Amino acid sequence: MRFELGHPDVAHLLRWVQDGVVARRQLLDLGATASDIERLLRRRELVVAHPGVYLNHTGVPSRAQREWIAVQSAWPAALAFDSALPAPSSPVIQVAVASGRRLQMPERSVVRRMARLDERVDWRRSPPRVHLEHATVDVVSELIARDRVADAYARLTEIMHSRQTSTAHVRDALAIRRRIPGRSVLEEMLADLEEGVCSVLERGYLHRVERAHALPRGVRQRASTATGRRTATGRRTVQDVRYERYGVIVELDGRAHHDSARARDRDALRDLAELAVDGALTARITYGLVFAEQCRTATWIGSLLGRRGWTGRVSPCAECA
Repeated sequence: MRFELGHPDVAHLLRWVQDGVVARRQLLDLGATASDIERLLRRRELVVAHPGVYLNHTGVPSRAQREWIAVQSAWPAALAFDSALPAPSSPVIQVAVASGRRLQMPERSVVRRMARLDERVDWRRSPPRVHLEHATVDVVSELIARDRVADAYARLTEIMHSRQTSTAHVRDALAIRRRIPGRSVLEEMLADLEEGVCSVLERGYLHRVERAHALPRGVRQRASTATGRRTATGRRTVQDVRYERYGVIVELDGRAHHDSARARDRDALRDLAELAVDGALTARITYGLVFAEQCRTATWIGSLLGRRGWTGRVSPCAECA
């Protein structure tokens, strides 16, 4: 009886497990012979995607198919680094293999060698991939080592917002890893996220404005409430930073969420409602005020807080003129 792709085990593997990708070793394990494989290739029912790895169509492989091709080309292997994250940012497929292996990989795919590979990989995933906590440590620490701290925090925040892992799980992964570049910076980033600092701009304000100039510590990501149990606007809103004792709110305005007329109207409504209902003043801070004018910004915020009862003093940072 001739071996065909309609064989139940092969059909299941191609359709439901590996997105139309199959390795030569898998076909042989399922009962195919070398002659069967040659016949399937000759009839174009399979095409060579990489030596020893086949695709069941002649078109351009999808992202999912490229992932399977890379993993099967390096087997045993698993998606790693950026490729193991919920929303990969690079078209290059990165796969993890055990240390010491040398491999020829398909186009637009690279190998990342790892010690203790089995402990870091979820082999039940399809395709297998490095556990998200470890992939997060890998990607973020690599960005930190390349002095791309803002990008590192943005990536970490994006991963946390996916709700597929937590800062606690990333901490656990970090604790068992050795020789992680930028470990202390990554630990600070995790602490910032746990404190409610949810963006690069918010983290910049915390470190470059508030802490660097000894401003009082604000409460972050606070649900807006006015007198009684109602909110100032009549709806639940979340404030970036609130200096509760002094009735001052700081909103960090990243352009992505504040760059339309409707968004600006909504922001103005919130500011007016807080002032009218609760007497709270709102200062809106942009990227330029945090990353170019942080010292002036700290002075002005300090003055605003002083008018509201703060008795401390703004301390100069290393960059203050």
